[in-house]
Amino acid sequence: MRLQRSFSAFALSALALGAAVASAQSMTLPPSGGNQKASVTQHIGLVEITIDYSSPDVTGPNGEDRTGKIWGKLVPWGMVNLGFGTAKESPWRAGANENTVFAVNHDVLIQGQPLPAGSYGFHIIPAETGPWTLVFSQDDAAWGSFFYEPALDALRVETTPKENPYTHWLTYEFTDRQLDRATVELQWENLSIPFEVTVPNSVELYVANLRKELRSSRGFNWQGWSAAAQYCLQNDTNLEEALGWAETAVSAPFVGQKNFATLKTKGDLLRKLDRPEEAGAVMTEAIAHPTATAGQIHQYGRQLVTEGLTDEAMEVFEANAERFPGTWPTDVGLARGYSALGQYDKALKHAQIAHDRAPNKLNKDGLADAIEKLKKGEDIN
Repeated sequence: MRLQRSFSAFALSALALGAAVASAQSMTLPPSGGNQKASVTQHIGLVEITIDYSSPDVTGPNGEDRTGKIWGKLVPWGMVNLGFGTAKESPWRAGANENTVFAVNHDVLIQGQPLPAGSYGFHIIPAETGPWTLVFSQDDAAWGSFFYEPALDALRVETTPKENPYTHWLTYEFTDRQLDRATVELQWENLSIPFEVTVPNSVELYVANLRKELRSSRGFNWQGWSAAAQYCLQNDTNLEEALGWAETAVSAPFVGQKNFATLKTKGDLLRKLDRPEEAGAVMTEAIAHPTATAGQIHQYGRQLVTEGLTDEAMEVFEANAERFPGTWPTDVGLARGYSALGQYDKALKHAQIAHDRAPNKLNKDGLADAIEKLKKGEDIN
């Protein structure tokens, strides 16, 4: 009986100890080694990239200054046996504590190599000389690199580190951000480890998203259809479908509205599709439309000059002057039109009139410069 009571007491003690350990594990405690968690997110168009990591500093937990002791020492060169876990050789975890996690919501290119959408454990193999290797592992839930398995690599690419201003806390930054790409840098102590993330089909992604949005409440006004058509026009893509969107903006029941903006978008798309006669007819209607302003017509003429269509531009500037006689933009337009045709004396006359009518100092100064150029027989466009 005494033995049975003793065993029961031991069992209860063991259960209590197990419960205490489980309870401690569920508690929120400071991060191991004082390496605070950090996160950075960057959008490349519609694509979102997030890097979650734990951030050590150059100063050690015991207060030691580790400057000059990070690379090749605290972070060893190459693959190493960490003395724990299942991995015989491990890369560096590219941070502290749990995996550094690189997550992206759409397929991208890393250093020009494809990486599918997903969440990855990010590791680095530093090299004393030559390029470093970046590893994106399908195992994103491990603690560090102790259980690293090469068979789970989704991608390996190379990069070359570079000197960097001193950075006390290990930090990930997006240092160059373009419409279809961004450069990621891991910065710590005196080094930066950069790599490029590219979205190879960013324009197609936007077009697909525009289709989706046009089926929502955003498609219940002409502005949405016109903006979608304009995007395709500006990116020289999906032009036939964009022309349909432009037509919807002009004439669709309950949605379309015929005005200078919608007609011009349609006209520009027709010209881009090499249908000049149709484009000309639409733009004639746009210029004569009651919603057209002197400024809008002038800007259209400027566009034609930029495209080298000087005769057509002159017709637009003359139509603007006929419709809005005596207004400042019309004389500016005539000056630019005659200048584009090489008729600098006529251009000078209208530039001087426009200078006298200019609404502010900025425009007066610009026209003064134009006048001096025209006096020298120089084009002002």
